[in-house]
Amino acid sequence: MIGEATARVRDELSEQRLTAARFRVLVAIVLVTLGLLGWRFGHLQLGAHEQYAARAEENRIRLRALPPNRGLILDRTGRVLAENRPAYRLVVVPERSLGLDDTLERIRALVPISESEEQRFDRQRSRSRRFEPLTIKSNLSEAEVARLAIERHHLPGVEIEPYLQRHYPHGELMAHVVGYVGRMDARDRARLDPDQYRATTHVGKIGVERHFEGVLHGDSGLERVETNAQGRVLRVLERVSPHAGSDLSLTIDLELQRTAIEALQQQAGAVVLLDVATGEVLALVSHPGFDPNLFVHGIAQSDYDQLLRDPQRPLFNRFLSGGYEPGSTIKPFLALAGLEYGLITPETRVFSSGAYRLPGHEREYRDWRREGHGWVDLELALAESVNVYFYELAVELGIDRISRELALFGFGRATGLDLPGEGQGLLPTRSWKRAQFGQPWFPGETVITGIGQGFTVVTPLQLAHATAALAGRGVTATPSLLGPGEPVRMVVHQDWVWDAVFEGMAAVVHGPSGSARAIASRLPARMAGKTGTAQVFGRDADAEDEDERDQAELPEHLRNHALFIGFAPFEAPTIAVAVVVEHGGGGASVAAPVAAAVVARALELGY
Repeated sequence: MIGEATARVRDELSEQRLTAARFRVLVAIVLVTLGLLGWRFGHLQLGAHEQYAARAEENRIRLRALPPNRGLILDRTGRVLAENRPAYRLVVVPERSLGLDDTLERIRALVPISESEEQRFDRQRSRSRRFEPLTIKSNLSEAEVARLAIERHHLPGVEIEPYLQRHYPHGELMAHVVGYVGRMDARDRARLDPDQYRATTHVGKIGVERHFEGVLHGDSGLERVETNAQGRVLRVLERVSPHAGSDLSLTIDLELQRTAIEALQQQAGAVVLLDVATGEVLALVSHPGFDPNLFVHGIAQSDYDQLLRDPQRPLFNRFLSGGYEPGSTIKPFLALAGLEYGLITPETRVFSSGAYRLPGHEREYRDWRREGHGWVDLELALAESVNVYFYELAVELGIDRISRELALFGFGRATGLDLPGEGQGLLPTRSWKRAQFGQPWFPGETVITGIGQGFTVVTPLQLAHATAALAGRGVTATPSLLGPGEPVRMVVHQDWVWDAVFEGMAAVVHGPSGSARAIASRLPARMAGKTGTAQVFGRDADAEDEDERDQAELPEHLRNHALFIGFAPFEAPTIAVAVVVEHGGGGASVAAPVAAAVVARALELGY
């Protein structure tokens, strides 16, 4: 019994010692933990105080960017071409609504919400906090605003918010020049300064709006705001107001722009009118156009598909990117080269029997008048656009000299107009053909180059620029939309050379047999000009007068393009014009009257 009691006492003492040891370990652990916590607390309060205080301040104070108002675009007389018009959008704050899905159903019953607007709203909803306003619909009509205002008490959390919207009051009249703004996308964000565009939703997409984006946009403003832990704005601490973009005054005259489009009527084409001395662009038309307002908030797919399906291609910028054979409008430039090189004189006469053959070849190159023109000198050859005369001249010049002469007038390269997307056209040479096709240059290709057929391609803008250089006797300026362009001497010829070609071009309009004599009575002053056609499908030669009747019998899409170039007043040229009418048939009957209308109005306005 005594042994058993002794054993129990030993066990109890052992358990007490074990318990005491465990307690000491636990106390040590607690003390070490408290020590670490105390050290950490001291470090945070003393050693890292500034670092974490700054972080707390950053969480409490936030910077909010403010978008600037976009600059206006005006014509040369101050008429507004692009403005910022007051508009209204519908926004909802989810946490203040009685139920977002129910609220959306009520809104749909009052105003139509498109599929694209629904998708945009869902994207906003997925990445926004419940207290942040979400845009449901932009550009509300007056009727929509009225309906929503009446039902306002049934729509808690829904607001009608005013804002400024880009608007183009003249619609398609200036669409291809001014362009339009649209919602920023990933490509826009990649090319633009993120600091300046943090609060911007729309940027220029084409035309002046895109090319002068940096000028029109302005400088963003900034607000320092205090927020709570959830990011809700409590108050504005400081505000730096944004600076509006600069207004742009273009050289375009809206009245001349309207005159050109009215003269084109329903025909697709381009008109370019330049100031000869300064290069200022007075009219710049690609017709038909489109309504740029459709693109501001994202064009509906049905509207976009309709524009794409339109056979007249309203989205295509003809004056800037359109490529056309110059046809007989090239003949004055060849005449200059022939005179300068001494291959012809103003009195040189060529007999046109209605066809031309290269020596040793059987192929005939037809004149537009089947029976020919008989004996013609330079003035008559230009006035009546005699193909045989220029076939012979082209062969005497050769492709090398022809290419050099045309290059002097800017053919084959962009003019440098301050708009994006300008085409270069095509000025063929021996080396170009060898590189392109692996073939030599053939004599027959020189023949048709003499009347502006074959490989040569020009844009309406190039054609107008070359005509301005012609009118300025080799001196003009780079085309510009913002004022006088850079002066440039493009070519040097003797005075008598210019005189001879000018007289021939004057006879085109005012001569008794001139191809454009029908427009003379519509002009308030003498004008020099040249008609032309560009082939759409294969023919032996271009049609200038009688063959236009044949063109009228063709389906429209197979008719030749009609061209005209000119300058006025003849005695001291101030303006130069180029017109292209797609599938117009003939330059004399279709393009020349368009040019006459624009030139007459420009002279009446004092240009």
